[in-house]
Amino acid sequence: MSVPDDQGRGPNAQDARRANISALYQELILDHYRRPRNRGKLEHPDVSLRKKNPLCGDVIDLQLQFDGDTLRDVRFTGEGCAISQASASMLTQRLKGKTRAEAAEILDRFTRMVHGEEGAADESLGDLRALSGVARLPVRHPCALLAWDTLAEALASRP
Repeated sequence: MSVPDDQGRGPNAQDARRANISALYQELILDHYRRPRNRGKLEHPDVSLRKKNPLCGDVIDLQLQFDGDTLRDVRFTGEGCAISQASASMLTQRLKGKTRAEAAEILDRFTRMVHGEEGAADESLGDLRALSGVARLPVRHPCALLAWDTLAEALASRP
């Protein structure tokens, strides 16, 4: 049986760290669900799209406002599970002030992370990594990706 050494290394220490990270991620997801960031409507959005998950009925309305090539403001409204609403909240926080190219890169990496692609959940995603556990639950992929799929359509609608 392997035990942690006096520096906290070893299999049991790794399990404890993973459990702590998982608990932190759960808290972050619940915090975004209970206190969503950037929830509301823009007065003059450049793009406004609505998507619904036909499997569960979750809905996201996403609005974007550009300043040239930069996402000046991103807002959402919607209804649904903690995963879909937290993911939308986290999307708005992560993308404000990003260029279209930067937003597309984050969108691509996040999508690959949710689908469980190895290496996609690196530090460049920041807090979005809290949703990396969804990769183990394929039935929840549409929940985590609802806002992001809406973003993809929104970006494509404005060349």
